[in-house]
Amino acid sequence: MEFAQVVRRRRMVRAYTADPVDPAVVERALDHATRAPSAGFSQGWAFVVLDTPDVVSGFWSAQTTAAAPGGRADRWLTGMMSAPVVIVPCSRRSAYLDRYAEPDKVSPARAELDADRLWDESRWAMPYWHLDTAMASLLILQSVTDAGLGGCFFGLVPDRVDAVKEVLGLVDTAEQEAPHPIGAITVGHPAPLAEGARGSAGRRRRTPWDEVAHRGRWGAGWR
Repeated sequence: MEFAQVVRRRRMVRAYTADPVDPAVVERALDHATRAPSAGFSQGWAFVVLDTPDVVSGFWSAQTTAAAPGGRADRWLTGMMSAPVVIVPCSRRSAYLDRYAEPDKVSPARAELDADRLWDESRWAMPYWHLDTAMASLLILQSVTDAGLGGCFFGLVPDRVDAVKEVLGLVDTAEQEAPHPIGAITVGHPAPLAEGARGSAGRRRRTPWDEVAHRGRWGAGWR
């Protein structure tokens, strides 16, 4: 598939068939994800792949009580839970803090900082460990689209993040900070559109690029 086709065909798929996913497709998507850019080439991402019924079920039970026996799953959740594969992209903050404390990244001015300040998150204009992992996640979505499959990135339920981290083994230790899940990606063969929850893109207009691009400065517009 041509790149332009991949970009245009990619959409958030919210329901899947029972057909299994070829492991080679998942591996190729992960390989592509590691080609994402990262600040200082820190590569502070990690991916937890759930590809058996038990671990996928465990994820959903941790993500929402509606997935538990007797719970009430709505149409969106029912469709999403049908995905045979869930990939959880995680960011590793420590990889960035460590990388930017290395000699080639410490300017003379920063060298005068207290040692603890070199690992201070506040030195960053934004948490690039999350941003870079998000870019890697988009490459996964594009890769599964290119393979003729579907995927959907979604955020974790805020008050269930700790439960998800626990079930995935993402627990801090005295020696090491655990990776942090920035969301999750379902992967599978798309079910007919009528089976999944209708996405916002089906109800909202896609804004043309020349309405959001500004030449020279904000407010100048493109035309």
